[in-house]
Amino acid sequence: MTYSFTSLSPADFEDLARDLLGEELACRFEAFGPGPDGGIDGRHAKSGVTTILQAKHLRMSGFAALASQMRNARPSIDQLQPDRYILVTSVSLTPANKKALADIIGPSLIDASDILGFEDLNSLLRKQDDVAKSHVKLWLSDTAILERVLQAASYNFTTVTRAEITAKLNVYAENPSFGQGRKVLESQRILIISGPGGVGKTTLAEMLAYAYIGEGWDLVAIRSLDDGFARINDSRRQVFFFDDFLGRIALDERALSTQDTELGRFIARVRRTPTARFILTTRAPVFQHAKLVSDVLADRRLDVAQYLLDVGIYTRRIRARILYNHLVVAGVPIEHIRALYETETIKEIVDHEFYNPRIVEWMTDISHIEDVAADDYPETFINKLNDPDSIWDKQFQYHIPRRCQHLLFSLYFGSQYGAEIEDVEEIFEGVHPLLCQKFGVTWDAKDFESSVKTLEGGFIAVANGRISFINPSVRDYLYRYLLDRKLLVTMAAGAPTSSCAMRMVDQFKKLPDLAPDDWRALLSGFSALAQRLNTIPRWKRISSKPTNLRAYDTTTSDRINMLLLWWQLSGLELFLETAVAIAANPKDQFKSWDDARTLPTILANLLSAPQNEKKDTGPLAVAIESAIRKMLGGPLDPDDLERIVTSIDANKANLGQMFDDEINTAIPDMIENVGGNLGHVDSDSTLSDYISTVEKLANRIGYNPQAVDSAKRAIQSRIEEVSEDAAKEEELSVTGGDMRTDTFDDQDLKNLFEPLLAEED
Repeated sequence: MTYSFTSLSPADFEDLARDLLGEELACRFEAFGPGPDGGIDGRHAKSGVTTILQAKHLRMSGFAALASQMRNARPSIDQLQPDRYILVTSVSLTPANKKALADIIGPSLIDASDILGFEDLNSLLRKQDDVAKSHVKLWLSDTAILERVLQAASYNFTTVTRAEITAKLNVYAENPSFGQGRKVLESQRILIISGPGGVGKTTLAEMLAYAYIGEGWDLVAIRSLDDGFARINDSRRQVFFFDDFLGRIALDERALSTQDTELGRFIARVRRTPTARFILTTRAPVFQHAKLVSDVLADRRLDVAQYLLDVGIYTRRIRARILYNHLVVAGVPIEHIRALYETETIKEIVDHEFYNPRIVEWMTDISHIEDVAADDYPETFINKLNDPDSIWDKQFQYHIPRRCQHLLFSLYFGSQYGAEIEDVEEIFEGVHPLLCQKFGVTWDAKDFESSVKTLEGGFIAVANGRISFINPSVRDYLYRYLLDRKLLVTMAAGAPTSSCAMRMVDQFKKLPDLAPDDWRALLSGFSALAQRLNTIPRWKRISSKPTNLRAYDTTTSDRINMLLLWWQLSGLELFLETAVAIAANPKDQFKSWDDARTLPTILANLLSAPQNEKKDTGPLAVAIESAIRKMLGGPLDPDDLERIVTSIDANKANLGQMFDDEINTAIPDMIENVGGNLGHVDSDSTLSDYISTVEKLANRIGYNPQAVDSAKRAIQSRIEEVSEDAAKEEELSVTGGDMRTDTFDDQDLKNLFEPLLAEED
């Protein structure tokens, strides 16, 4: 393994040099900046003997530049008069180079072996592998590991290139959060990364995921818990990544009620699987709200706090390093950096109340500041921190045509995690003509294609048949922009699916002071959608992979729930009539894995409704009751049966003994036949769940112990078969940085940035 060190900034390289030489010499080097001590990068003093370490990272230069810098440093070295002087550089050195440097350094150098070049560092890193793995940016930059990461990331994410991964590595500021996250993952197998938007939750999650990939784990990026259940495989070492799992902007009781029970099940599934890890990210306010409205997330038995890592508060040092790395990697002109430094704006940025890495990234991107004069750069930077919406507002309002705005609206209501191009186009073709007609704008058949071309690279990314926002802050901006009653009411009639309509309703709910007439105005726009709702498929084939299916729209039970809510809010009978028609004869038949938990809850709510409402909803209650009985009478795996029985029991107060006969028949049927229905299950943790489920359901009705034992033996036999193919657990050995107490004063801040102002030879 040979490292190029190109992913490291000069400050990163100094950290590496101190740690590597400290490990090699069994001592600890103190860190110093370029202040009055003359550029000492490390010092170790013991028993009156002082060792000085200096690190020179000249990524784009060679020996001549190094020699020139050392000549300039000679007076400072002579003044320090160390007992031992060590030079560490990323420049490749020949014996002749070392001899020349020894002559330049002078008597402070005891031996030429205390000059360590590119080859020497790599030799030490092979010997001190733990040091390499504690410097994640360095370790991940290894060519073989980077290739492994690239292949996994390209398969799992919407779009990713070697350049993009390298760019992330270059600007990443290593901090204790990586080590903390690793420890939680290894002890709990679950990590929930929480924090405000733009603070680096996804970046930390990606770095952790990349580290697992580098050690041979499979990355599985999921957009739903269904994805997770479908892809978990005990024969592989897998790290699951669910970005912003509680929603990028907001969350309500309806959205969570469709996820929380499944989330608890999947967390429990991963917890029981030694070869699985699960990384989730969520915004802090969303997570706090989720804990209030979710029984599972608030349940002390789940104890979410043990999985939680809050990255919302960066230390001053990490804030400074993030800014430093972006300035270095982006190649911000020296005069712009000097303007920040001399006006003390760097301190103002680092200490700003609304400091945000996303804004730092924006304000160090050359394309965004090329028209900003150096003298104006400090004020412009601070203005962006004061008003983050201004990042996108001017471009959105004045630099793109209306058709492009409409495409961004379509993507916003398409999916939180990007969407298939054909799905975005379907929404666009629905809402674009309505908006154009409303606001007097012309449109034609080529608007979608031309809008994609206009927006690509600026607002959106397009790859592998999918469209996504180029940056989450675009979605943040649109969230605030779309808090507009007129826009939402106008677009409602263009929603092609129930999932799109639900997102519009969720957005509408954020408007203040909504009256019944407001709801009726919005929901009446969904009348045409309601009439064809039973014909819209739940699943579709992926265009690029025709053999694979993807979730296209909501489940049948969710559609019924949605229609019932719309009827209650608007009073439009069409919605209730459609709900009854779907419940009585669904095009996509009710499925235990989709609908088992929801149907009993809908029925219980109908039965507990006020008497005047029951009169209208009676036919719907009858249809749903019939659907539940039919589901209980069909073939069910243990987890399917448990799902529906648990939901019925949870609603016992309203359902009473309504389904006891069916349950008392379904449980024995499942137990007696389970042994012959295990061939499709290849997970020993799932099979272990089957054993506990069989016991639980048998105890519920006091079923024959001999039959239960026979079922358990059959399941255990299958466990032994699949266990032979199960992967072995292996702990992640990449550690990340240490957890030392952090102090970083104004002088430290100056010391970090001052070298950026030095003239290069």
